[in-house]
Amino acid sequence: MIHLSAAAASEIERLRSKQPNRWFRLAIKCGGCSGLFYEMTFEESVKVGDRIFDEHGIQVVIDAESLEHINGLQLDYAEDLMGGGFRFHNPQASRTCGCGNSFSLTIAS
Repeated sequence: MIHLSAAAASEIERLRSKQPNRWFRLAIKCGGCSGLFYEMTFEESVKVGDRIFDEHGIQVVIDAESLEHINGLQLDYAEDLMGGGFRFHNPQASRTCGCGNSFSLTIAS
C-alpha cells in the first residue's frame, strides 16, 4: 500500500493536468547517492503485473519489483524557502540521502 498526503495528491494532479490521460507511475531505480532512487513519471499505459492504488482520487501505478521495496511508503509534498518538493517516507529504507530522493535497503540474510 502507498499513502499520498492531500498536498502530494494536489501537486500530482496539477502536474498531470499538463499531460492529460496519463497514469502516474512511481518506481525505484538503481542509482543515486544511496543506491536506489524514486522515479515519478506520467505514462500512457499500464503494464502487465502493475498494481494500481487509488489515493485522494489519484491512481498510482507501481510495478511489482518496486512495490516490494516501497510498500508502506508515505509521499508528501511541501513548500519551504528552497521551493516545493516531494518528500518520501519509506519505512523499509535503512538509510536516506540528504537529497531525500535516494535510499538504501538492509538486505536480510
